[in-house]
Amino acid sequence: MGGKKKLGLKQMERMQEKKDEEDKSKEKKKEKAPPKEKRTVGVIPPDAKNPKIISEIKKMNVLTPYTVSTRFNIRISAAKDFLEQLEQEGAVELVSGNHELKIYKPISAD
Repeated sequence: MGGKKKLGLKQMERMQEKKDEEDKSKEKKKEKAPPKEKRTVGVIPPDAKNPKIISEIKKMNVLTPYTVSTRFNIRISAAKDFLEQLEQEGAVELVSGNHELKIYKPISAD
């Protein structure tokens, strides 16, 4: 009974032209954006005994796997292993955490 009215030829032409213009503008927007450069993320964590790296870590207030992975450009799983290694060496101490996230703080050399 009700339903959508059938469009006339002129209306269909206008809709088709409008759709074509939108498609062209979308293509132009896609072409304008430069492709993002993908950074290669390292799998190997930095050396935990390197004094430069330890001094860099001591500058940070809070150590989480995410902060370490972004700072040293490594994977989060490698950062977790790195933090555990630093904890065993005594450079950092565990503040809080569960099985998903562990929060460390650097031990100051007073």
